[in-house]
Amino acid sequence: MYGVTGSGKTTLARQIADATSLPWHSVDDEIGWLPDWVERPRDEQRALASRIASSEAWVLDSAYGHWRDVVVARAELIVALDYPRLVSLTRLLRRTARRVVTRELACNGNKESLRQALSSDSIVAWHFRSFSRKRERIAAWQADPSAPTVVRLRSPRATAEWLATLRQPQTRLS
Repeated sequence: MYGVTGSGKTTLARQIADATSLPWHSVDDEIGWLPDWVERPRDEQRALASRIASSEAWVLDSAYGHWRDVVVARAELIVALDYPRLVSLTRLLRRTARRVVTRELACNGNKESLRQALSSDSIVAWHFRSFSRKRERIAAWQADPSAPTVVRLRSPRATAEWLATLRQPQTRLS
């Protein structure tokens, strides 16, 4: 999985894993973040990503830039959520507000706070900083004949239709 922040990568990755019986790995939980919002050291992240990518089959819900090359080199398919900003930003704002109000856990016991949500390091700020770059990366992979196959989904409806094909017997992931 790859896509803009807030597009629904984790939800879709879980659904793909359910539909295909492939093991799903949550990048935020298993690779990126430790308790108290401490970023796991990047060399450890890279080692964990390498371990997952060396297994026979897997679904990751994202790929961080400092180890993305490891998993892309082993991937057969990249499912890219390339939704318009309004769709992904609305989803992100809803999710962030829900987590702040309900104190819902985000990953590894971490919780989002209002202060964090309004900070310059917030996930919302990250959405704005990374949106164009992520969309450009998706387009570059799609244009690169040496890259894995890219399924570029541009709307929630297209995503639902593609996911439905996975739930049909004898369907491949492309």
